Formats: sequence, C-alpha cells, structure tokens
Amino acid sequence: MRSRAGIRAVLWSLGILGLTALAQAAVFALTGSVALLADLIHNLGDAATAIPVGIAFWLRSFRAERVAGLFVVLAIFVSACVALYATIQRFIDPEPLSNLGALAAAGVIGFVGNEIAAQVRLRAGRRLASPALVADGNHARVDGYVSLGVVVSAIGVWLGFDRADPLVGLAITLVILRITWDSWRTVRDADARDLEVALES
Repeated sequence: MRSRAGIRAVLWSLGILGLTALAQAAVFALTGSVALLADLIHNLGDAATAIPVGIAFWLRSFRAERVAGLFVVLAIFVSACVALYATIQRFIDPEPLSNLGALAAAGVIGFVGNEIAAQVRLRAGRRLASPALVADGNHARVDGYVSLGVVVSAIGVWLGFDRADPLVGLAITLVILRITWDSWRTVRDADARDLEVALES
C-alpha cells in the first residue's frame, strides 16, 4: 500500500510539472527570457527527479529512496549550473525581450504548477515517512516562489530596466543553489535518523 501510494504521488506530481514545463517552453519560444529559461530548466529537472523516486517506491526499498533523494539533490545542482551558464551568456550578449504579458503569465503558471506539485509530494511524503518525497516537495514549493521571479523580470523590462532579466535569472540561480543545500540536509538528516534508530534497536 505504501509503494502504491508513493507511486501515485510521484505520477501526479510528474504530470503536473510536465504540463507546467510545456506551457513555459511555449512562452520561452516567444520571449527568449533567460529568467524564464532558468525557471523552465529547473522545472524540467524537478519533473525528472520524480522518476528515481518512483522507481524507489516500485522497488519498495527505503535504501533506494535514500539514493533517489541523493539523485534529487544532484539534479537540482545540475539545473543550477545550467541556469547560471545561460544567465552569464545573457549578461555578455543581451537581447531584447518581447511578449512581456505572456512572460508574466508563464511565471504565474510556474508558481501554480509547482505549488500543486509541492502539496501532492509533501502530503504523501509526510504520510509515508519518505525523506525523498519531502525533499522533493520542499523543492517544488520553493520553485513556485522562484517562478514569481519571472513575473518580476517582465515588470522590470516593461519599466525600461533591460538588465532585469539576467539579474532575475542570477537571483533564481542563487535560490536554486540554496535549495540544493537544504535538500541535501534533508536527505542527510534522514540517514542520520535511520542510523540512530538502528543503533537503538
């Protein structure tokens, strides 16, 4: 029952984030916003982390869940590196943005999609005592606020501050790095608790 419940939560969150990423990809093709690209890359990575977590539940293995948690941390870090590279390129070679209304809407879509996915993952993770799902849920929740940075980027460019887009992209990258650290601590502390329980028994 635990395995089936975990897989259901993973599939629901994967579908939600997949649709969110597709919507943002369509808007990125129109706008070329590096802030949106950073958010899109991260949302795609967030959706992909559902795969190892789902496999862990399918295997019905707590050890596999811990490994999946580590994979989640690695995926978050890689997405931060890709977003940082794209942001630096935009600082070096700035490009004008268009369709600012669509860009702001993509940020709102990212926020809503991530918040729904976070609720699914956190509720299931707490109910099933799964550190991997909890880490992924916290990750998705913060990603929702990161998506609102895309809205800030659109407003900044609309007000005439062309550097708002790469600056917001940089801020999003720094937040992603913080998420990486927090997720690592969640997985590490779960391992420590498991060791204490084993020693006590």
